[in-house]
Amino acid sequence: MLRILVISDPPAAPGYLPRLRYLCDYLVRQGHVVTLLTEAYQPLDFRHSYPIETIGMYSGTTADWAVKTAWTLLSDWHNRVFAQRAIKRLEGTQWDVVLCTAFSDFPLGAAQRIADHYHLPLVCDIRDLDEQVEDSKYQYHHRTWWTMPFRRLYRAVHLRRRNNVLRAADAVTTVSPWHAEFIRQFNPNVSLAYNGYDETQFYPGTSSLSSFTISYIGSLFDWQQPWLEQLKAIIRDLQLPVVFDCHTPSNNPVPHDRLGDAIRSSSIMLVLTNPNTHGMLTTKFYEALGCAKPVLCIPSDQGSLAELIRYTNAGIATDDPQLIRAFIEDQYREWQTNGFTRQPVVHREEFSRETQSRQIEKALKQAVGF
Repeated sequence: MLRILVISDPPAAPGYLPRLRYLCDYLVRQGHVVTLLTEAYQPLDFRHSYPIETIGMYSGTTADWAVKTAWTLLSDWHNRVFAQRAIKRLEGTQWDVVLCTAFSDFPLGAAQRIADHYHLPLVCDIRDLDEQVEDSKYQYHHRTWWTMPFRRLYRAVHLRRRNNVLRAADAVTTVSPWHAEFIRQFNPNVSLAYNGYDETQFYPGTSSLSSFTISYIGSLFDWQQPWLEQLKAIIRDLQLPVVFDCHTPSNNPVPHDRLGDAIRSSSIMLVLTNPNTHGMLTTKFYEALGCAKPVLCIPSDQGSLAELIRYTNAGIATDDPQLIRAFIEDQYREWQTNGFTRQPVVHREEFSRETQSRQIEKALKQAVGF
């Protein structure tokens, strides 16, 4: 049994951090003692089998956020003060290892300070990297216009702080072969734990569907929009009764507990990527794999995602309009014949969240010498 202090950015809407939440539940099922420490942001309206400690950092006003963001740039206020408040909150507790899961430099710096304070090994689980998308467009798409002139400075500071923590970590886990290879320059003790799907929520269905629906579920970035418009043009040219459903966090979002139903009621799951991205293996791909729904990935990233789609026979990854047309027509004929679509996927069990969590648990045990 390990006593594990998990430190994370908030598992709140719209993403809810399914990788983190499943991992914590899995570790508890395995007999470990888990406490999740995170920043106060939104009410956490999901079931959990472990205590969650939240620490407030912002008052909620724009002025407070702006001042603290500027001070963070100069003094790492966010990580530094979060760690101070956490240590005070956790006084008298004992742990065996600190696990930090992050997509940015917060809360990596806080986790390192807390691990150092308790003289504990630190394991970092890296979900995203700035460098995975050209010009850091993935990390900065949500920032307000007036912060953009400071982007280069912010990015340089963020990367330096992130890399310092990666060098100091006892072990690192991450989500794709590209991420693992990139991180290896900072820390050789890095292992791969793909994202995956929760088998209790994402499983195949055989109910007849009243319409042929192509669905997109997830965030939609500017650099994905041209490919979405190209697909819509192809659908119009096909002159088939195709329904296109687009669910983004700001437009017709799908509640996290209904995602499985939404995928099973789709005929094709659309995944949008870009050849200039690296190692972005979107969770929606794994969830479509779990539901055995055909995946249409456009364009091909010519990398890890295309390789996984081939390896699992999950669908196609292409930017060829003729191949896209043929794929849609094939799936449409299957829907006409059977009333639903089901992709004959292979190696599906390798990408369940159970498998992923077992790999991260192994890294934790090795860090402790368990």
